[in-house]
Amino acid sequence: MAAARSLSNPSSTTSLISQSRNQSKPTSPPSFLKPHSLQSPWLGFKISFQPSKTTRYLPNHRPITATISLSLPTSKTDRVASAGKVPKWSRRAIKSFAMAELEARKLKYPTTGTESLLMGILIEGTNLAAKFLRANGITLFKVRDETVKLLGKGDMFFFSPEHPPLTEDAQRALDWAVDEKLKSGGDGEITTTHLLLGIWSEVESPGHKILAALGFNDAKSKELTSMSSEPESVDG
Repeated sequence: MAAARSLSNPSSTTSLISQSRNQSKPTSPPSFLKPHSLQSPWLGFKISFQPSKTTRYLPNHRPITATISLSLPTSKTDRVASAGKVPKWSRRAIKSFAMAELEARKLKYPTTGTESLLMGILIEGTNLAAKFLRANGITLFKVRDETVKLLGKGDMFFFSPEHPPLTEDAQRALDWAVDEKLKSGGDGEITTTHLLLGIWSEVESPGHKILAALGFNDAKSKELTSMSSEPESVDG
């Protein structure tokens, strides 16, 4: 009877059809399922969220590469070559520098001084400067003992930085090594011999005092310079 009444009323029939269509339409998802995006200028990228997946939009970028190199600071003397022509440090010299930082950390010193550079040369061991020092009775253990006598022991509760910064005299020793190589000319590298002679050039530095206490002098400095300039010598 009610069905017959509904069919006999056209407006009622139209209303029922409209209601049925509305029920058949998919309901809109809740607000927390709607696609939306978050953007953070601090993070540097935009993240867009979808109900079924997450898409990340990253800006154009190049692959990240890491380069480990020994920084060459500007010297106090005038350099005759442009920055693009500054010679490179040899493999043994770079390793000696890395060993110097490690030795400074072992001794719990806050900085890398000329004494650490000297120990780094001896720890590397295969370079001409280290061989010359050992031949003249200057060993790593003796240098370490003299270092502790001169500078004392570090605080056992002190943690040295990963890369202890250079002291001023160590910085000047590196500058001297670079400048000396530039003055000598040629296409070779800056070697551990340049580094050792740079330490010796800093008269007031701990490294110079330790060398002097162990018998190194100007005559030995000239002898080492002469040895490193010989064609058959293998320095690094």
